[in-house]
Amino acid sequence: MLTLTLAHTADLDVAALRAVRALLDDVFDGAFGDDDWDHARGGVHVLLTGDNGLVTGDDGLVGHAAVVARRLLHAGRALRTGYVEGVAVHRSHRRRGHGGTLMAAAERVVRGGYDLGALSASAEALAFYRGRGWLPWTGPASALTPDGVRPTPDEDSLHVLPVGVPVDPAGELTCDWRDGDLW
Repeated sequence: MLTLTLAHTADLDVAALRAVRALLDDVFDGAFGDDDWDHARGGVHVLLTGDNGLVTGDDGLVGHAAVVARRLLHAGRALRTGYVEGVAVHRSHRRRGHGGTLMAAAERVVRGGYDLGALSASAEALAFYRGRGWLPWTGPASALTPDGVRPTPDEDSLHVLPVGVPVDPAGELTCDWRDGDLW
């Protein structure tokens, strides 16, 4: 039996945060760095756990997603954006619908508290997100850096979930600054 839990980072103890980080490190094959970890904290975590609670592995932490607050600029507006980070399902639990369960909960958070949802999808997950109604961003993307607005032309995995504000996916989208990957 699996349990779905939503909790803010502040409500997770050290052991739970370690279990989430271990899952993300494992699922992303060591390509999940400290900046990525920082990006996934400070918002709502969606946790799918088995009988052993938050112990990673076959019967512990099955999956994770996080929704963190960001500001994205589009069409002259600063949009409150629920940015989805750290979506992962333990290898032994894939192809059972758990990713959909995690995203349904994350999307509920986005729809309930933000103007827009956004995420940067891996190549393997593009069809998954598009099948859930996430729209690929085809317009120019940029970042508001300490040196001003700078284009991010290599960003081709950006997807949005319009919620309360109409957006034009062919228009310009600018993200707020953060260390590591901007998107």
